Amino acid sequence: MNIFEYAMKLEKDGEKYYRELSEKVNSPGIKNILNMLADDEVKHYKTFKSMAKKTNPSMKETDVLKQSKNIFTKMKGTKVDPDIGQKDLYKKAQEIEEKSKEFYEQKASEVHDPVQKEMLLKIAEEEKRHYFLLENIINFVSRPETWLEDAEFNHLEEY
Repeated sequence: MNIFEYAMKLEKDGEKYYRELSEKVNSPGIKNILNMLADDEVKHYKTFKSMAKKTNPSMKETDVLKQSKNIFTKMKGTKVDPDIGQKDLYKKAQEIEEKSKEFYEQKASEVHDPVQKEMLLKIAEEEKRHYFLLENIINFVSRPETWLEDAEFNHLEEY
């Protein structure tokens, strides 16, 4: 299996995990964010598929952090039901994002094609943003009353 086939599998698995996780969540806002993350994984999959076919890959940068900030703002003060072990599920998703990021960074250092290197690093950066967003979801479900006032949240878009 070459790196692009493996990367496509990682992205398909990530999409599937986010879709399944979305089905377990009662909060429409968090469900929406998880579906946006799944959509980003589909976008990554298509980019790797293009790279595997040796066509010129392109990818629009994610705006999931900006959209999520708006969703979290709307959710302020709403009750979040953490009874399904949500934090553990989000932490597992973080592990997946971290492993993907590390894999893409490693492969970027191994490829010689500058376009492939750029795309691998770009997707690694998006995986890093996903990790950060999941950290914010964990914090939100842990303490929704105070989460928005935290300084970290105010920098969500700039990450």
